[in-house]
Formats: sequence, C-alpha cells, structure tokens
Amino acid sequence: ETMAGVDPRLVIGPSTEVMSGNGKILTAGTVDSHVHLISPNQLPEALAAGTTTIIGGGTGPAGGTKAPTVTPGAWNLARMLEALDVWPINVLLLGKGNTVGRDALVEQLHAGAGGFKL
Repeated sequence: ETMAGVDPRLVIGPSTEVMSGNGKILTAGTVDSHVHLISPNQLPEALAAGTTTIIGGGTGPAGGTKAPTVTPGAWNLARMLEALDVWPINVLLLGKGNTVGRDALVEQLHAGAGGFKL
C-alpha cells in the first residue's frame, strides 16, 4: 500500500531497476539561494546536508558581510572565487548592484559576479 499523494512514478516495484551507488558520491542536489558567506564552517555543513549549489555572497567574517548576501567589488569577487574553488560545490556570487554608473557593474561581471543584489 502506498501513502496518499505519492506520485505513482516514485513507487518502487518489481519493474523498477535499482542502480547501485557503490563508488559514487550521490547528493540530493539542494540549491541554497540565500547564502551569507561569513564562516569557513558553512561549506562542509552545506555539503553534508546535500547542498550542491550556493547563491549569495560575502567576504568572510567581515562586519559588512553579516547582513548582505553580496560580494563587493572585483578584488573581493576574485579572492572569494579563488577560496571557493577547492570545494566540490557550485557557486554563484552576487555583486553589489547599488550604483549610479554602469562601469562598476561591468567590472564585477568581468570579475565573476553571476548577478547583482540591490
């Protein structure tokens, strides 16, 4: 008997081919779309919980990072991307979108910002 509300495509039965996960790293594939990068402990915790993608920003334990989920400026974006490159996780860093000119936005895009937060 299957619980009410379960999609029939999710039911495992005699015609289901079960694939072995031996020797593979399998995760749930969670995307965390609101990350404040303020602590080095965040990525191991996220990976242990099945998170495969983080979206947000920050520059580590700096006072200005505690509230916004952005990584300010080209230099900080480059440093954060370098630091995050060793982790087996997909990263999209957001740059600061509050500006009166286009040049700062373009500079952040060239430095690796995947988007902007206002």
